[in-house]
Amino acid sequence: MSQKHFPKGLDGRQRDNDGEIRKKRSDTLVKTLRGEYGQDFAKGYRSDAQLGTVLEREGVESLHKLLNKPKQSV
Repeated sequence: MSQKHFPKGLDGRQRDNDGEIRKKRSDTLVKTLRGEYGQDFAKGYRSDAQLGTVLEREGVESLHKLLNKPKQSV
């Protein structure tokens, strides 16, 4: 079965059939996202934690908001 490849947006993100930018699934593992966003992504969370858990604990609704959340100084 072949898959259609949709053009990437200006920011390099893949788009869905309707042209919207794809969202990361909540069951995506932190270790997968660290490969894309760097080893400091979701610091303090285990690599087998799911994105949905991280979002819930951090009090944000999306990966985009998590990435743009100001870092708290300790």
